[in-house]
Amino acid sequence: MKGKAMTSEVYFIDMRSTSESSLIDRFAACMEQAGVVKIAGEKDLLGIKMHFGEKGCTAYLKPIYVRTVIETMAKTKCSIFLTDSNTLYGGSRSDSVRHLKTAFEHGFSYGSMGVPVVIADGLKGNNYETVKIMGKHFQAVKIASDIVRADALLVLTHVKGHELTGLGGALKNVGMGCGSRAGKLAMHSDVRPYAGDKCIGCAKCVGWCPTSAIKVEAKRAKIDSSMCIGCGECMFVCPERAIKFQWDESYRAVQEKIAEYALGVAQTKAGKMGYVSILMDIAPQCDCYPFSDASIVPNIGILASLDPVAIDQASADLINQMPGVPGTLLKDTSPGADKFRDICPDLDWTIQIKYAEALGLGTSKYKLVKV
Repeated sequence: MKGKAMTSEVYFIDMRSTSESSLIDRFAACMEQAGVVKIAGEKDLLGIKMHFGEKGCTAYLKPIYVRTVIETMAKTKCSIFLTDSNTLYGGSRSDSVRHLKTAFEHGFSYGSMGVPVVIADGLKGNNYETVKIMGKHFQAVKIASDIVRADALLVLTHVKGHELTGLGGALKNVGMGCGSRAGKLAMHSDVRPYAGDKCIGCAKCVGWCPTSAIKVEAKRAKIDSSMCIGCGECMFVCPERAIKFQWDESYRAVQEKIAEYALGVAQTKAGKMGYVSILMDIAPQCDCYPFSDASIVPNIGILASLDPVAIDQASADLINQMPGVPGTLLKDTSPGADKFRDICPDLDWTIQIKYAEALGLGTSKYKLVKV
């Protein structure tokens, strides 16, 4: 796609349903019209990259929608598995044993889905393949082994806000989500948080930090940058919203690194990747947290495309066009307001889209096709 002046099609269904046309029926039709079904052929091993949700999270993808994706893709007679990689931080998905247990508890197992669940980077997150790229930050990226070895990949994304990228969309799902633990660490290496004036020394962040990099001294949290891995989880765990980031160029670097990892994944799947994004239960933070705050906008619908840049741009536009829900984390609920900037005022979420476009992953120019 690099260098071509083009417009990508993004197919869309809203939340309306009738007795003659259910949301599930329209969802399948949306995928078929978008050409997503064609990415996998008979005998292909198709990975459906998703997020099973941290234990305690309630906004993760509903199993009924995942089952619909599986049944629609199964028409090609490919062999399907659900997949994700282990997390960098501590929690209920930091190794494959706990990760699979959490997936099962959230409704994702062979018994409920009819397909296996595979944690793509092995027992402790260190099974990866090195993929060479030509990037600004990386010349090679460390992608979870079973993502690389799959014949095709469908990126199934629950779109939401995110503390490090602003927008948590398809690029974030495939870039960060397909990286091994070493890859995730490399992507987070520029992030350096600190406790601002609002800190009351409650120590909630201390217990959550996976590397014990935080201590409370003189009623204020102190973060040891030499121990910090940059996961950013302390930001939304803080009840006072006191954790800040020394953004300067770090937010740009994180987003660009994610795009480069997405490029690495795409290089292993030429013509064999598709994207489905669910715009429901749009929480202000990632599904990696053990809680989900109130949705910032009403449910919108479902998008499908062969272009990750276009589907992320369309997702952001649809969310920002909506009126925000009063009483949520949003300060400005007016239609057209930038909801992601409202959540993270210092963060430009468009960096990931612009850089992914420059890398040739797709185009931000799209045509929205309503199914």
